[in-house]
Amino acid sequence: MKPEPSVPGISPSSVIALVGCQVGLHGCLNGARMAIPLQALQQGLGASILGLLMALFAVLPVFLALPAGRMADRLGYHRPVHLALALSLAGALVGALSGHILALCIAAMLVGAGSSLGMIALQRTAGRLASTPGERLRIFSWIALAPAIANFAGPMMAGVLIDHAGFRAAFAALALLPLLTLVFTRWVPRETIVAKPSSASAGAPGKAWDLLRLPDFRRLLFINWLIAATWDAHSFALPILGHERALSASSIGMVLAAYAVASAAVRLLIPMVAERLSPRLMMGVALSMTAAMFGVYPLLDTAWAMAGCAALLGIALGAVQPAVMSTLHQVTPPDRQGEAQGLRSTFVHFSTLVMPLTFGAIGAAVGVGPVFWLTAVVLSAGAWQAMRLPANR
Repeated sequence: MKPEPSVPGISPSSVIALVGCQVGLHGCLNGARMAIPLQALQQGLGASILGLLMALFAVLPVFLALPAGRMADRLGYHRPVHLALALSLAGALVGALSGHILALCIAAMLVGAGSSLGMIALQRTAGRLASTPGERLRIFSWIALAPAIANFAGPMMAGVLIDHAGFRAAFAALALLPLLTLVFTRWVPRETIVAKPSSASAGAPGKAWDLLRLPDFRRLLFINWLIAATWDAHSFALPILGHERALSASSIGMVLAAYAVASAAVRLLIPMVAERLSPRLMMGVALSMTAAMFGVYPLLDTAWAMAGCAALLGIALGAVQPAVMSTLHQVTPPDRQGEAQGLRSTFVHFSTLVMPLTFGAIGAAVGVGPVFWLTAVVLSAGAWQAMRLPANR
C-alpha cells in the first residue's frame, strides 16, 4: 500500500528553501571544481594529475551514497543535510589554508562528499512534495534551478577572486556558501511520518541492487550517468581548453556562467508547460542536442564562442535533468526512493571517479579534442535509450 506523504504539500516557501539549500552546497562544489584544477595547472601539473584531482570529488560519494539514501529514508531531510554542509565547509577551509597538492586532494574529497549527501536528501524530499507526475516535473524543474544558480555563482565568484585576490581568498569565499544552506534548512518542513520499509523491500543492504531488476530504472541510470559524464567531461576539458587558448580564470568562469544562465532559463520555462511535456521526448531531444554541441566545442577558439556553445549545452541538459528525476520517482517504490537516489548517486559518482582518470589519460595521449568527440558518440546512444522509455512516463 502506498505510504502517506511524509511532508506537507507544496508551498512556495518549501521550494525556495530547498533551492537555497542546494545553491549553498552546489555552489561550493562547482567553485571548487574550477579552482582546484586551475591551481594545479598554475603549479605546472599535467592532465593526468588534473584527472586524478577531479576524480577525487567522487571518491567518498561512491561509498557513502547508499548509506546516505537509507539515512534519508529513515531520518528525513535535516540531519543528513547538516552533516553534508559540515563536510563542504571543512573542504573549502582546507583549500583556503593550503595550496599543497595533498590539501587540494582532501578538499576535493570533502566537498564532493558534502554535495552528494545533501543532494540525495534534498531530491528525496522534493519528490515527496508532489502528488502527480505533472506536479513532480514542475517541482523538479524549480529545484533544478539551484544547480543553474550555483553553476553561475560558484565558478564566477571563484574566478574573479582568483584573478584579483588569489586562490586562498577564493576558497575562503566558497566556505561561506554551505552556511547559506544552514540558514535555508530552517524553512524546509520536517517530516512527521517517515515511511517504514515494506516487508518486501526490507532486508540486508544488498537488497538495494534489487532495484536494478526494474528495466525503466536501469535506463534512467544510464541516462543519468550520461548527464553526469557530460558535465565531468566539460568540467575536465574546459580549463585545459581555456588554458590552451590563453583565457583568464574570469573568462573560464564566464563560460561556465553562460551554461548556468541557460540552464536556469529553460528550467523557468518548464513549470509553465509541465502538464503538456513528454519526459521521454525531452530526454531524447536534449541528449541529441548535447551530442551535437560536444562535436563542435573543440573547434572554438574564443571565450564568446565557447560561452555560446555552453549556453546551448545549458538549455539541453537543463531540460533533461528534471525529466529524469520526475520519472525516477514514478518507477521506484515509494518507501525506497531515498535508497533509489542513493543507488543512482553511487553509479554517478563511480563514473565521476573513473571518467576523469579516463579523460586525463586520453588528454595526455592525444589532446583534449577527443574527450569531447568521444562523449558526443556516447550521448547519441543515450538519446536512443531515452526514446525506448514508455511514452506515458
